[in-house]
Amino acid sequence: MAANDTTPLIERRSIDYIPEAERHGRLLSQFTLWMGANLQITAIVTGALAVVLGGDVFWSLIGLLIGQLIGGGVMALHAAQGPKLGLPQMISSRVQFGVYGAAIPIVLVCLMYLGFTATGTVLSGQALGQLFGVSDSVGILIFASVIVLVTVLGYRVIHFIGRVASVIGVIAFVYLFSRLMSQTDVGALLQIRHFSWSSFLLAVSLAASWQIAFGPYVADYSRYLPSKTSSVKTFFAAGAGSVIGAQVAMVLGVFAAAMSNGQFAGHEVAYIVGLSGTGATAALLYFSIAFGKVTISTLNSYGSFMCIATIISGFRGRLEVTRLQRLVFVLVIVGAATLIALLGQHSFLGAFKSFILFLLAFFTPWSAINLVDYYCITGERYDVPALSDPNGRYGRWNLLGISVYVFGVLVQLPFISTKFYTGPLVAALGDVDISWIIGLVLPAAVYYVCAKKWHGTVPDHLILPKEQGALLTTDGLPAQA
Repeated sequence: MAANDTTPLIERRSIDYIPEAERHGRLLSQFTLWMGANLQITAIVTGALAVVLGGDVFWSLIGLLIGQLIGGGVMALHAAQGPKLGLPQMISSRVQFGVYGAAIPIVLVCLMYLGFTATGTVLSGQALGQLFGVSDSVGILIFASVIVLVTVLGYRVIHFIGRVASVIGVIAFVYLFSRLMSQTDVGALLQIRHFSWSSFLLAVSLAASWQIAFGPYVADYSRYLPSKTSSVKTFFAAGAGSVIGAQVAMVLGVFAAAMSNGQFAGHEVAYIVGLSGTGATAALLYFSIAFGKVTISTLNSYGSFMCIATIISGFRGRLEVTRLQRLVFVLVIVGAATLIALLGQHSFLGAFKSFILFLLAFFTPWSAINLVDYYCITGERYDVPALSDPNGRYGRWNLLGISVYVFGVLVQLPFISTKFYTGPLVAALGDVDISWIIGLVLPAAVYYVCAKKWHGTVPDHLILPKEQGALLTTDGLPAQA
């Protein structure tokens, strides 16, 4: 198990700690995984929304880039935790919320994964339907079957597909960009500059929410790296892959929407592929779109499995999950996402925009609390065995973390602007949604001040599970309580 070539194809671990002897992988795989996860059709659609919903090309591109950098920084800070802790991201949230209390944000994370899996399945179903000459619904079912297989196989296969998807994605996007540039007067589009705060901040929010939504599971895919892996290098590997991949895809979406004359909405996949013509080239592009969605949809399904297992293990007191249990969890998750995709495939675009913006209200406070605690309060000094013990160091419910989280959600409500809900202060701000900014800054500040004064006991070192009969720290020394 110590060597990469002897690691089993089907992942043995689930949500439990990854021992040093089983660590493997390189930083390059973090870059390729997250680039492959972002070079895909849903990111194109997200970028297109900035124009479809009223923005011009010039300011939409700038707003998207700013959002990528802000959200990508948050996402990459979560990624850097993986090698040091060797734990899934949401398990580590028990430090801030308690063994039972962590279920509160995890339930919301599960809903996020379910929504993203469903929306990705809609677009993939369109691509496979065009590729095989079947209906979109049949394409959705074919895609769902592939996702189940890859998710059950686990970590190694997911990273391998990420590497392949990044190569295919780069080739496809270079070709699509060349075709788009040959059909579009880019200079003329960039000369149209009608700045609007609402449209500009919508673009920033779209990109930031896209990146922040990876936060709850990004460490799940870096936790197998050796513990001595540089946190700075992990930050840049995961962050650069995600930001570059997403920005490239969203730029393509902006230009495609700007030249579509209203033909983009409702026919997203067919319109993008139509830029390249017909025949074998179109078939290859349909394949690349479907394959590109395999990576991110598998990440979402795998993340859902990890979250459900985390919730159950918190109340059951165990971290191990059998392969049969993994299969059952994955079938339930992908089955639910597929049902949502089949029922909602004809009203995709508007619902997707509202969904991803509404998510920010629930995930920015969680990110703020988790990052402040890890980087400013606890550091790497986690008591891993206590994470599965409701009577241990972290307790059942951490009222401090839960209270700040609830505060972080509530303080955003006056500033949220979505179809689901619009806050009372939105109109006074020119219909600009600034809730995600408030949801990052205020909970971070409140948690830092309160945790500095009232946080629980913090161990002197990272305390690991029993390995070879001894309770050790990362330095190989006896653990200290």
